[in-house]
Amino acid sequence: MEELYFTAGSAGVRIDKFLAEAIPDLSRSHIQKLIAADLVTVGDKAVKANYKTAVSDEIKVQIPEPEIPDIQPENIPLDILFEDSDILIVNKPKGMVVHPAPGHYSGTLVNAVMYHCRDNLSGINGIARPGIVHRIDMDTTGSLLICKNDAAHQSLAEQLKEHHITRKYHAIVQGNLKEDDGTVNAPIGRHPTDRKKMSTRAPHGRSAVTHYKVLERFGDYTYIECELETGRTHQIRVHMASIGHPIVGDAVYGTAKCPFKLQGQTLHAKVLGIIHPVTGEYMEFDAPLPEYFLQLLNKLRHR
Repeated sequence: MEELYFTAGSAGVRIDKFLAEAIPDLSRSHIQKLIAADLVTVGDKAVKANYKTAVSDEIKVQIPEPEIPDIQPENIPLDILFEDSDILIVNKPKGMVVHPAPGHYSGTLVNAVMYHCRDNLSGINGIARPGIVHRIDMDTTGSLLICKNDAAHQSLAEQLKEHHITRKYHAIVQGNLKEDDGTVNAPIGRHPTDRKKMSTRAPHGRSAVTHYKVLERFGDYTYIECELETGRTHQIRVHMASIGHPIVGDAVYGTAKCPFKLQGQTLHAKVLGIIHPVTGEYMEFDAPLPEYFLQLLNKLRHR
């Protein structure tokens, strides 16, 4: 049972609406089910869905482990950047879901690492997400960290929480950025009307900071590097779209029609830097750009 704690900070907001913004990974209907099961409390009292917050409310949410089918190991090839007895760094391909979820119970990265690592995976995130410390979108490629034991997982999760992990992404965005570098500092939460999207205009967004710098200019497109200070859902995609430069190929936050034949956004988790959980050594891993990304760069350079 996972437990989350929040301070309301504002008055007169329905508890289900407040939590839908505060926990973007949960749908409002899921939150209402938790409330109906008396798993949402203010102080020591369970509340109903129509309860309205007071500024000083201390809210506790209990989230039961999801009931999911048996997750099976699958012999799926992995592009391994580094491996030892504690951690595994892989270069995730485009189109691969990180962990099982409704509609994706096979063919995921978890199925692949369960086969590769056998019984050597941390169990902190339960059977659906063994070894998974962070994730990237299905159509985002690049470096991803897997932990083989709970001690390594706890160490890396703390590094992630304290923003001690280096995460640099490469992306191609629409338009010509005015500045050579900059920072987008805008809270991100669930979109107020479209539950499948995130937004910088959400009323209860969580702090989110993205630093970017220009690598190459192509007139109406720009090749950039983004470094995450925080790690919110869809953060880079939302932040770049919010300043008028959505990522090329991003049909959710960008334009519906893309002049290039792409499967999803041109976003690649290129550099991952961590402090090794056992040796204490700082290590940095560089995932090569995928072929489709290199081909698009070449096409833009020779237009």
